[in-house]
Amino acid sequence: MYRTYPHFWLPEVSIKTEPTLASTPGVSASISEDDPFKKRTCFLPHRQRDVPGASQPDNDVLIVDWDGPDDPENPKKCAHLNLLFSWTMRRKWTTTALVSLFTFITPVASTIIAPASTQVAQEFGITSSVTTALITSIFVLGYAIGPLILGPFSEIYGRSHVLQLANLWYLAWNLGCSFAQTTPQLIAFRLLASLGGSAPLSIGGGVLGDMFAPEQRGQALAIYSLAPLLGPVLGPICGAWIAERTTWRWAFWSTSFVDGGIAVAGFFFLYESFPPVLLARKADRIRKAQMDSEKGETHYKHIHTPFQNADHTWKHILAKGLVRPFALFVREPILQLLGVYMAFSFGLLYIFLTTIPSIFEGVYGQDAGIAGLHYIALGLGIGGASQVNAHTMDRIYMYLKAKHGGAGRPEYRLPSMVPATIFLPVGLLIVGWTVEYRVFWIGPDIGIVLVGAASILITQSIQAYVIDAFTLHAASALAAVSTLRSFAGFGFPLFAPAMYAGLGWGRANTVLAGVAVLIGCPAPWLFWKYGQRMRAGSRRLGGGTQEAFDAAAPHSAFVAGLVLSKGNEQSGTRGQRGTQRLENI
Repeated sequence: MYRTYPHFWLPEVSIKTEPTLASTPGVSASISEDDPFKKRTCFLPHRQRDVPGASQPDNDVLIVDWDGPDDPENPKKCAHLNLLFSWTMRRKWTTTALVSLFTFITPVASTIIAPASTQVAQEFGITSSVTTALITSIFVLGYAIGPLILGPFSEIYGRSHVLQLANLWYLAWNLGCSFAQTTPQLIAFRLLASLGGSAPLSIGGGVLGDMFAPEQRGQALAIYSLAPLLGPVLGPICGAWIAERTTWRWAFWSTSFVDGGIAVAGFFFLYESFPPVLLARKADRIRKAQMDSEKGETHYKHIHTPFQNADHTWKHILAKGLVRPFALFVREPILQLLGVYMAFSFGLLYIFLTTIPSIFEGVYGQDAGIAGLHYIALGLGIGGASQVNAHTMDRIYMYLKAKHGGAGRPEYRLPSMVPATIFLPVGLLIVGWTVEYRVFWIGPDIGIVLVGAASILITQSIQAYVIDAFTLHAASALAAVSTLRSFAGFGFPLFAPAMYAGLGWGRANTVLAGVAVLIGCPAPWLFWKYGQRMRAGSRRLGGGTQEAFDAAAPHSAFVAGLVLSKGNEQSGTRGQRGTQRLENI
C-alpha cells in the first residue's frame, strides 16, 4: 500500500517475522531474527532515487509509530487490555485522579487566605482595601503567566515531569509564604508559588486528551474541571476557621502538608501520557537495541517518530512551543471568543470568593466562621452541576454523533453551556437584590448556587470544546484561554469593592447580569451554527469535522511537515493543509 506525497512515496510495511525486507521494492533495510522490535508496523520511505528528480540519500530512515490499535504503550487505545504496562482504565482513572488532585490543591491555596486577610492586614499594618484584596488575587495572576511557559514545556518534555517539578516549585514558595515578615514578601511569594501551581490548570486537560477518546472524555473532564472551581470554594471555608482559631500562617502550612502527600503519590503513580514523548522513548529503545546488536544486521541511520523533525534542534522546538499559545490566541477567533466568556464567568466567581465575607459579616453581621459556611452554597452549585454534567456530556455527544452519521464535532459539547447562560444572570440578580434589601440569608445563597453552577458548566463545556478542536496542541490552546481567564480572576476582585460601594449590591449585580446576557446568551447558538465554518477556515485546524482534524495530526513531521491522512480524500486534503499551517506556528 503506497501513500503518495510530493517528492516521497511511503510504503506501509507490516513487519512480522521476515528476516529481511530486501524483497520489498524501494526499501533498503533488514531486521534481525533476534530483533525485539520486528513484530511491529512502521513506515519506511522509498529511497529518493526511485522518485524522478530526487537526489540519492546517504541513509535509511525508520519511523517509529504505535504497534497497531492494541499497542500497550498507547494511552488512548488500550483500555481493554490487562497487561502490566498497558493503559488500562484503572491506570487512566488513577492518572485522572492524581491530575485532578494537583489541580485541586493549588486553587485551595489561592483563596484560603481570603477570610484571614483582615488578620494579615492588622499584622502588617495594611490600610488599603486594594492591597488587602491583592494578597488573595495575586495568586491568580500567576495562573495567567505560568501556563504560557509550562503548557508548551509539557508538549516538548512530557506532561508528568513538568507537572511534578512545577508542583515542587509551588510547594517550596507556598511554605515560604508562611514565613513572610512583610507585605511585599507575602505578595511576591504568593506570585512565585502560583507560577508552579498553574501547571495542572494548563497541562491537565492535555493529559485527559492523551488518554480518552472524545466520546469517553466528558466524565473525566467533569471531574478534572470540578477541581479548580471546588478548590477555591473549600479554601475560604477552611481559612475562616483557621483565622478564627489560630494564626493565618497555618493556612499555608496546612496546604503544604496536603500537597506534599499528593506529590509523593504522583511520584509513584503518575505516568507519562503524551504520545510524542512516549514514541520518542520507544525510538530510543530501538536505537539502543541497534547499537547493542552483536550481529549488526539492523542498519537504520536515522530513527524518528512521526512527531520529530530531524532538521530542528530542541532550541528551535522550544522557541516554537513558547510562542504557540500566543499565536493560537491571536490568530484563532474561536479561542478569543470562548476565552472572553470563560474569563468573564471566572472573574465573577472570584468576585464572590472575595466578597462573601463582606456580605455575611458586613451586611448580616455573622461571625467569620459562620460566614465562611456560606461558601458551601457555591460548592453545592459547582459540585451538583458538575456531577449532572458528568453523566450527560458524553451521552449528548454520542447521541449527536450517531444522529449525524457517526461524525463527531467539537460543537456537540455546547449543549451543556445553554443552561449556564440562564443561571448566571439570574443568580447575579438574586444575590444583588436580596442583599440590597437584607432578605433572609437563604436568599443570597440561592443566587450563589446558580452562579456556581453556571461557572462549572461554562468551564467544562469550553475546555471540552478546546480539547476536541485542538487535540495535539490542546495544552497550548488551554494555556491561551486560561491566561485570559486568570487575568479576569486577578482583576475583578480589585475593582469589585469600589463598584459595590458606588452602586450598591443591587445595581452593581444588575450591570454584571446585563453583561452576562450580552456575552453569554448568543455564544452557544453562534458556535453551534458557525463553529464548523470557523474551524474550516481556521489557519490552525484541519477542517470542519473532528475526523478531519484527527487526520491532520502531525503524523510525519520528518517529511517537510507532511501528514499521513486518513478518511476520505477531501478531509485528507484539508487535513494536510491544516497541519502544514499548524507546524508553522
